Amino acid sequence: MRIRPIARDDLDGLQALAQQAGVGFTSLPDNREFLAGKIEAAACAFEERTPVDDRLYFFVLEDDDSGELAGCCAIEGQVGREVPFYNYRLGTLAHSSVQLDLHRTIDTLFLSSDHTGDAEVCSLFLRPEYRGEANKHLRNGALLSKARWLFIAQFRDRFPDKVLAEMRGVFDEHNTSPFWESLGKHFFPMDFNEADRLTGLGQKSFIGELMPKFPIYTTFMSEEARACIGQVHRHTRPALEMLKKEGLRWEGYIDIFDGGPTVEAYIEDVRAIRNSRLCQVEVADNAADESVSRWLAATSDMLSFTASWIGRAPTHDNTIVLSQQEARRLGVTTGDQVRLLET
Repeated sequence: MRIRPIARDDLDGLQALAQQAGVGFTSLPDNREFLAGKIEAAACAFEERTPVDDRLYFFVLEDDDSGELAGCCAIEGQVGREVPFYNYRLGTLAHSSVQLDLHRTIDTLFLSSDHTGDAEVCSLFLRPEYRGEANKHLRNGALLSKARWLFIAQFRDRFPDKVLAEMRGVFDEHNTSPFWESLGKHFFPMDFNEADRLTGLGQKSFIGELMPKFPIYTTFMSEEARACIGQVHRHTRPALEMLKKEGLRWEGYIDIFDGGPTVEAYIEDVRAIRNSRLCQVEVADNAADESVSRWLAATSDMLSFTASWIGRAPTHDNTIVLSQQEARRLGVTTGDQVRLLET
């Protein structure tokens, strides 16, 4: 398995991923025209033909044997520059009566654009057949998640100070969001799927136009909806745990529609970025391929960026010995540089 930039001929594979992602996966709508535009925007970003603050770096996880696309992930260079980036900030209002000696604090939701200008890791999706115990040794989810950090580390000057990730919120057994049912549907004259579709297509201005500008008291919401605030979809829990291990934390911001948490960190504090390092490549005929790999390697060129697991640690002189198969998968030869991370 390897991570590579999405290519202009990947449209069919990307649409197949979008169809499997389902409701609530806002950044990957099943819309062929939109997906084609996303691919073109990503290609221009990797070719560095778009401004730094307007770049979408979109990657796919490719099965090296079959050529199938097993998953995808992306990095938004900066959010909220062209289209407003909205979320709710969870706050507290205190009320007290001296005469009655009563004091009460109530949770509130404030419409916010506080993350404008931050980078975002997003669009992480792995096809079901590439998950689970049968694929545990491949660590596909970890490969998708961690490769993005090596890209940011390698091209650090293209990114701002902070990074965030929006996590998919809770849906019940009928694929309905209790948070939306208790809040969003009262302000938007449409169902969740339509609001989600419009947001995925980049049409977000209606959020600021239709949402209330004053704090929302969560006590007016249903108990089931309040329980969803800051909680993630069951399929999103592994992704959240990986982000938390990298140092991203929930600071009280949630998604407008489903109440899922937005986690964030200063880029310099992300573990994988802080601990990665550049090493010199040496390709050896006698280097055996290992069945278990603790090291992630990524190439140092933006246009042909590739990441994959490798089987050995670097030597004391900062050289990494690769097998012929590993070198072919990464597209490197002796003398090239790769960025390494021990996982």
